[in-house]
Amino acid sequence: MFQSFDNKSTPQFGKTRVEALRATFDTLGIDGFLVPRADEYQGEYVPESAERLAWLTGFTGSAGVVLVTRNEAIVFVDGRYTTQLATQVDPSVFRGGDLVGAPPSKWLADNAPDGFRLGIDPWLHTGAELKRFEQALSEQGGSVVLLGANPLDPLWDGRPAEPLEPVTIQPDAVTGIPANMKITVIGEIVSGRKANAVLMTDPSSIAWTFNIRGNDVPHTPHPLARAIIYADGSADLFVDERKIGDEVKAHLAPLATLLPPADIEARLHAIASAAGRILADVDVTPVALTLSIKEAGGEVIEASDPVKLPRACKNTAELAGSAAAHVQDGAAMVEFLAWLDKQQPGTLTEIKAVTALEAVRARVGQTLQNPLKDISFDTISGAGENAAIMHYRVTTDSDRPLNDGTMFLIDSGAQYINGTTDITRTVAIGNVPEEQKRFFTLVLKGFISISVARFPKGTRGCDLDPLARIALWKAGADYAHGTGHGVGSYLSVHEGPQRISRVSQQELLPGMILSNEPGYYRPGAFGIRIENLIYVREAEAVDGGDLPMLSFETLTWCPVDRRLIVVSLLTGEELEWLNAYHAKVRDKLLPLISDEEVQQWLNAATEPLTR
Repeated sequence: MFQSFDNKSTPQFGKTRVEALRATFDTLGIDGFLVPRADEYQGEYVPESAERLAWLTGFTGSAGVVLVTRNEAIVFVDGRYTTQLATQVDPSVFRGGDLVGAPPSKWLADNAPDGFRLGIDPWLHTGAELKRFEQALSEQGGSVVLLGANPLDPLWDGRPAEPLEPVTIQPDAVTGIPANMKITVIGEIVSGRKANAVLMTDPSSIAWTFNIRGNDVPHTPHPLARAIIYADGSADLFVDERKIGDEVKAHLAPLATLLPPADIEARLHAIASAAGRILADVDVTPVALTLSIKEAGGEVIEASDPVKLPRACKNTAELAGSAAAHVQDGAAMVEFLAWLDKQQPGTLTEIKAVTALEAVRARVGQTLQNPLKDISFDTISGAGENAAIMHYRVTTDSDRPLNDGTMFLIDSGAQYINGTTDITRTVAIGNVPEEQKRFFTLVLKGFISISVARFPKGTRGCDLDPLARIALWKAGADYAHGTGHGVGSYLSVHEGPQRISRVSQQELLPGMILSNEPGYYRPGAFGIRIENLIYVREAEAVDGGDLPMLSFETLTWCPVDRRLIVVSLLTGEELEWLNAYHAKVRDKLLPLISDEEVQQWLNAATEPLTR
C-alpha cells in the first residue's frame, strides 16, 4: 500500500510541546514563533523529518501554520480543514484561525502588542512572507527575528532522518523536450534579464527541467534538490550524491555540475560577491537564500520561476501521455466501481474500499504494462457524514462502514510515468434520500458548466469559478474550496499557477491541466464532490464569432452515478452533454476491460438518461 491508515495525530502531546517551545523564547529573544506546514523546499508534501506542524499540534492537514506566542497558540487553516482541525488538536492549548481571511500577518497587525518580536526559521518561509510579517509588525514597533536554527528540532526526540530516495530519469518520449534544450532556454531568459544566473528552488521545477524524478516526499515524484542556471546555459545541481546512481549520473553530467546541497550558499556567495545579479522567485524561495545573496553584495532580481508556465502548459507529448494514463485509470475505476456495486451495504468499510481501489490500479497497470508508481495523494474515502469532511483521511480509528441509504465519496489519484490522475466520484449505497440526490444534481450542473465552458483568451480562473457555483447559489448553498487546481505531468497533483477559484488571477493558457471539482458538504450528514481533469485548448471557431476562444478538453473517463441524478433538474443541454460523455466513456474503456461482468456494469452505468 502507498497509503497508511494509522492515526498519526498526537494532540495529547500538544500542551507539553508548546510549553517546551515557549521555554526557549527568552533565550532566543522572541515573543512568538511561527511553525508552517512547509519544509526547506516549500513543497506541498514534506518528508517526515519536516512534519513540524503535525508534531507540535497534532494537525495533519496539508496546509496550515501555527503561531505560538507567550499566551496563545493559534492554528490557521483554510475551509477544507476546519472540521478536521477541531478533531485533531487539544482545544485547551490551541484555537483555530482563518488562513485565508485572517492569516498570521493580519492577526499580527491586529493583535500583536507593541514591540512584538516574531521568530521564524528563514528556511521555512519565503521572501514574500517575510515582507508581509515585517509590514504587519511595523506599526507596533515590532520586528521579525530570523533564527539560526529551528527551536523545535532539538525538542523533537526521534526526529526522522532526511530522505535519500534514488533519482530516476524521465524519458524524452514522455517529457517531449530534452533537458539540454530546456536549460538552454532558461539561460536565454537569464541573459535577457541581464542577470548572471537564476536560483531555482522548487523541486518540481528541478525535476521538470532536468527530466528527472524522485521519491523523497509522499506521492509527488520529485527529488529534493535545488539548481542554479547561468546566463551561458551552464548549471549547478545541488542534490545528495547518495541519491544518484551511475545511469542518472551519466544523464546529468552533461547538463550540470553536481554539488552537495550544503554548497548552495557558498555558490551563491561566489556569484554575489562579484556584484552578481541573480533571478529568484520570492514566492517559493526560502528567505535564507535570498538574504544570503544580499549579504554577499549581490542583487536579487524578483522574477517568477522561469519554468512555472512552461511546466504548466503541457506540450503535445505530455498531453498525449496524460490522456493515455487517464484511459488506463478510467478502466481501473470502472473495475473498482463494478466491484463496489456488488458488495452488500454495511459489509464494506472506507479502508477496505481504498485498499481495493489501489489493488485494482496496480493490477490494471501491470496488465497494460504501465505500472502504478504511486498514488497522487492519500485517498479520501468518506461514507455518510465522513464525506462532509472535505479532506478527510480515513484511519483505523475513524473507519466506518458504507451503510445502506448513504452516499460514499471517493477522491483518489494515481502516478504513472506518463501522467498524474485525480478523480472523485460520489456513489449511492442503497436507496439515498431525495434531498441528497437534489444536491448531487446541483453539483453535477456546476461540473457540466465548467466542462462545456467557452471563454475568450485572457480569461482567468476567477472568471470561471462562478459557473460551477451558480446552481448551488440559487439553492442557498456553496462549497468552501476552489473549483479546480492545476495538475502536473507525473509530478505534483496540485500544481500552480493555474487554478479555478475566487482568487486565481492567472490567465488560463492552452495546455494547462486543471481539475473540475465542485462539491457540497453538510457537516454531520453527507458530502458530495464530482471531479474530472480537463485541459485548456483552442476552441473551434463559431459562425459569426469575432473573438479567438478557448475551451476545455476532458481527460477523465468514468461514469457519473446515474442513480443520484434528478433528471428534471437538468437542462436539455446538460442532459445531452452527460449522455454524450457517457457514450465516450463506454467507447474508450470497453476495449480495456476483459471481464464480462464489468463490461455489463459499464454498459448499464453509461446508458442514456431520458426525461
